[in-house]
Amino acid sequence: MSRHRGAGSTSGLHKQLEALDTVRGLAEGRLPDENVQDLFGVLDRASSRRSLSADHTVIGIFGPTGSGKSSLINALSGTEVARVAARRPTTSKPLAVVWGAAGSGPLLDWLEVDERHEMPADSALLGADTGGLILLDLPDFDSTAAAHRTIVERMSGQVDVLLWVVDPQKYADAALHHDFLAPLASHGAVTLVALNQADRLSGRQQEQVTASLSGILAEEGLRGVRVFPVSARTRDGLEDLAGAIRQIAGRKQAANARLAADVAAASSQLAPFVGPEDLPVPGKAAQADLSTRLAAAAGVDAVVDAVVRSYRRDAHAATGWPVTRWLGSFRSDPLRRLNLRRSDVDAALRRTSMPAGAPAQRARVDQALRTFADTAAGSAVEPWRSAIRSAARATVPTLLDGLDQALAGTNLDTGRRSWWWPLVGLLQWLALAALVVGIGWLGVMAAMGFLQFDVPDAPSIEGFPVPTLLIAGGVAAGILLAILASVIARFAAKARGRKARRRLRAACAKVAESVVAQPVSAEIRRYNDFRAALETAGRAK
Repeated sequence: MSRHRGAGSTSGLHKQLEALDTVRGLAEGRLPDENVQDLFGVLDRASSRRSLSADHTVIGIFGPTGSGKSSLINALSGTEVARVAARRPTTSKPLAVVWGAAGSGPLLDWLEVDERHEMPADSALLGADTGGLILLDLPDFDSTAAAHRTIVERMSGQVDVLLWVVDPQKYADAALHHDFLAPLASHGAVTLVALNQADRLSGRQQEQVTASLSGILAEEGLRGVRVFPVSARTRDGLEDLAGAIRQIAGRKQAANARLAADVAAASSQLAPFVGPEDLPVPGKAAQADLSTRLAAAAGVDAVVDAVVRSYRRDAHAATGWPVTRWLGSFRSDPLRRLNLRRSDVDAALRRTSMPAGAPAQRARVDQALRTFADTAAGSAVEPWRSAIRSAARATVPTLLDGLDQALAGTNLDTGRRSWWWPLVGLLQWLALAALVVGIGWLGVMAAMGFLQFDVPDAPSIEGFPVPTLLIAGGVAAGILLAILASVIARFAAKARGRKARRRLRAACAKVAESVVAQPVSAEIRRYNDFRAALETAGRAK
């Protein structure tokens, strides 16, 4: 739970802060550390300010040396609360002028303002309806004392309203505009500008300088900020400025407006880190392409080839000519060489004997992951594009092992015999039996003739002796059956190979989905959540 959530507000500001806190959480580990720390700073200041007095409006009076800040605060308060002197800088530490002191102590402690002057409720220009107003007289931002600038930089990030006091000579000062006003371009709603010492200008000159200053402010993004020509010495224009201050203090919305501007500014700083649209999570086509590439890298083709050759080897052993089929036992089983014949090991522990993590395999896996990640990254910009790539590549060792396990654990029907093998095998044995009977018959007749026995004529069919027909038929049938079985085995082996390929690819697809696609999808959802939260945080209510 973030610290700013204790305020219990249901306002638009609360939603902005909640969104910015979400942005911070999603940005950690992705965006540069300095950007994340800036978000912490904004959230911390918001938490602190919202825990302090909401009835007080803090207006910081900023300006360069000699602009008359102290004289102006004296004129507005109607008393000499701020020291005015020719020596510069006059103000060395913050001075608070407070209307309605009750409850202001902790707020001023947070602002680190020790010198405080409490004003009566009916004092001078700001006496009426300004209960809960704090004016801060601050050191010159261009002071030669480094501590003074440090105070100004801190206060410019803490006060509710920024009142910039310039004079006709320094109103276009580069340090003022480049270092302070331009970076606070999103804070126009809580910015006032007083052109002090306006009594030194003629009416026409005053109009020209005011118009010039307004133009510079508009160029810096502070369009609409009102410039008040005033003179602390003659009090010209003070009523208009005091009226604007009274109006701001009376609304008691400046603190929230300031914090909303801070959140919007912090959000705009992160705008370069998001693309123009949300990213879709990888679809079926992208995942199918990934699984196909990974299957190829894992060696599915080699396994399928082994399945085909192993089937043909087993088919020959079951259906080949019995006289020569034993020769096939000298050929090693391709599946056994890949360690894919074992059934005595738990499926979760099985591994193939193919070399895991070989350079060629890693190169193909890397290429598959890079293609998938680049497609998934779409319009994402850095560092999110790199984060999506990292999500894909972070699991390479797990992926390689998972793919190998998927191959080893896939049911390849290695122990299943085809239905036609016993039939052809039986026919082969019958053919061999006919051959043996024919040879035996002729052998007996030859032996009888050798021993001078009367040899009866062998029965014949169409003039061909039956023993000869048995021999010829047995040989021919055996050869024809072997050829036929080989042809059938070739087609059946291809069919089993296709089936094995489907199963192997499905197994690889599951690994690709769980090990690669899910982390990449999670990173894309994180990016989309970051983008949505950033949009909400930057949408001032």
